[in-house]
Amino acid sequence: MTDFAPDSILVVLDVTPSGVLSSSSAGLLGAAAEVGTPVALVVAESARQEALAADAAALGAAHVLLATADASQLTVPTVDAVATAAALVEPDAVLFPNSIEGRDAAGRFAARSRRAIAVDAIGIARDERGILAHHSVYGGAYTSTSAPTFGAAVITVRQGAVDARATAQPLATTVLEVAPSGTRAATIDSFQEAEATSSRPELRGAAKVVAGGRGLGSQEQFALVEQLADALGAAVGASRAAVDAGYVPYSHQVGQTGVSVSPQLYVALGISGAIQHRAGMQTAKTIVAINKDADAPIFEIADFGVVGDVFTIVPQVIETLAAEEK
Repeated sequence: MTDFAPDSILVVLDVTPSGVLSSSSAGLLGAAAEVGTPVALVVAESARQEALAADAAALGAAHVLLATADASQLTVPTVDAVATAAALVEPDAVLFPNSIEGRDAAGRFAARSRRAIAVDAIGIARDERGILAHHSVYGGAYTSTSAPTFGAAVITVRQGAVDARATAQPLATTVLEVAPSGTRAATIDSFQEAEATSSRPELRGAAKVVAGGRGLGSQEQFALVEQLADALGAAVGASRAAVDAGYVPYSHQVGQTGVSVSPQLYVALGISGAIQHRAGMQTAKTIVAINKDADAPIFEIADFGVVGDVFTIVPQVIETLAAEEK
């Protein structure tokens, strides 16, 4: 029987429909390594388990638990596997990615096991009583800390919020025997993965983001945001006002009712900085704002601010970036 470290942190890793670990995996294992010994759980088809386990070890998992789930059922098989893994490891906390699938599984597992749950954490820590979760709240105006009053917390971690990375570990695996709970689950009749054709990085989890607001004026002029994003190798984001105006699709919306991001660099073009928008990007490591309104709220949180016309300033920035590449 495998003995697990007394400070083990169980990390549930997302597997994409194409059969690889989600880009959130490195941050989750890095966060776990900061406070304990990362033990990864991978739920996937048996044919992919060996490769996925090797990838998890390379990202810092001290041990990898493997479980096979019925691919036609949603969430419940994953929760069954997490319950089995938690009973075996007895971890100090259980970490999930703050993805749609991760939040669903985390909530179900917390309810089933009667554990406290902390959602959308931007970091975790440990004190003498156990694991703590840090949150950005009130539109990013404050950072709060939460902790369970008993038991190990279930925590979902915002992708991109954790910079720490764990050291690669030798591969050590255990195959779990998971007894189905019999809980009713939605089933998948058919599935077809959508192919992404964009050369830009995915908005959620991108290291760099260039976002535009209503100040761009039109869908045609929003192309300036895309040009700067391409020059920086960044993802494209937008405020709700720009989305509502039809400049870009909803999938680009950053904010309280859109995507939450924590990139290394966030460039805001023509964005006033309403609290709903700031809630989704204020944890960015460096924020650069360009706006002709010197009183725009975005300047309150910007590390670097430029008061001026984006249509004058941004082309000069793009030109300078292009010159430096030559």
